[in-house]
Amino acid sequence: MTGNRHLPSVAAAYGAQGFGYAAIVTVLPEFKDRLGISDIVVSLLLLGTCLAAALGSVAAEAIAVRWGSGRALTAALGAQAVALVGAATLGNLPLFAVALTLYGIGLGGVDAASNMQGVLVQRKAGRQLLGRFYAGYTAAAIAGALLVAGLLALELPAVIALFAAAAVHSGVALLGFDPEGTVRQRDTGGSLPWPAIRIVGALVFAAFVVDSAVATWSTVYLADGLGAVAAVTPLGYAAYQAAVLGARLTVDAAVARSGRTPVALGAVAAGLAGCALVAALPLVPGAIVGFAAAGLCAGALVPIAFSAAGAVRPERSDEIIATVNLFNYAGALAGAVLPGLISAGPALRAAFLLPAVCLLLVLPLVRRVDRLTGAQGR
Repeated sequence: MTGNRHLPSVAAAYGAQGFGYAAIVTVLPEFKDRLGISDIVVSLLLLGTCLAAALGSVAAEAIAVRWGSGRALTAALGAQAVALVGAATLGNLPLFAVALTLYGIGLGGVDAASNMQGVLVQRKAGRQLLGRFYAGYTAAAIAGALLVAGLLALELPAVIALFAAAAVHSGVALLGFDPEGTVRQRDTGGSLPWPAIRIVGALVFAAFVVDSAVATWSTVYLADGLGAVAAVTPLGYAAYQAAVLGARLTVDAAVARSGRTPVALGAVAAGLAGCALVAALPLVPGAIVGFAAAGLCAGALVPIAFSAAGAVRPERSDEIIATVNLFNYAGALAGAVLPGLISAGPALRAAFLLPAVCLLLVLPLVRRVDRLTGAQGR
């Protein structure tokens, strides 16, 4: 089997993940009203989902080591499909929380196993592919958000989006995975390369601090901090997502041409400049440009980091990727929670120095990525 043969099915898994995640987070306001719950309860549900995702990542590693990452990915997609149907149909808070927890487990499992499969396909194809896989995730997430918006505009129930996402996950689970055939990573003797895991994990952590901070607080800052009109406030996140998609569409070619380290350094520099611009220039155009620059950083850094993780020790790549994936959720929590604790209103712009500091701290580690993974990461 070749990497090219499995490329469409693995790409579909990334797309299903993005579509489903966008669908469920954008229907939360409707469920908040339907279940009569407060913002605090919504925050606790999201926190529980994030913790469940970490558990799902660990479960994906265990399944992948014993039966292969293809089966781990199929199981996680199936769990998400069941959870999405449950979330759409269950009418009370405890059962909805159970469905959301199951979704979180599936979310973490797909995050880890899709990266395992993506790295294996990339290795067999002999070329960089992870950026394009992540571009599929981003494009599908945009499609999921637009679907919910269209349903609401037509005064249709947004839960239709959850049924659509469940159907997509079920369909993708039937495609079949595992480009390594019957090869399993059963040789788990010896310790994992923890110094390399910490370095690559730090890059993932910083990227998701940026991502979560912009996703959670960009609209709030434009509205409450800069007094932008309602029609303008979503533009910061829209510019961010457009930049993420652009970075992911081009990062594979850039890495193939120049290596991981130079491209990662450029991504970190763009993120530093973008976050600093938001913090230093309290103007709507400056903030939107800054969020776009941050998108270039997160868009490129995530696929570079997971690609590097898979190349540290190829015979243990499933375990290493699942472990590195845990840094994702730590970064997402930090980026979502800490800016709001640091400041509010106009002063919220200073909170965007938090992702800048994270990027500054990992800057020395970026220079070590190619040394971890071989000549120029190619």
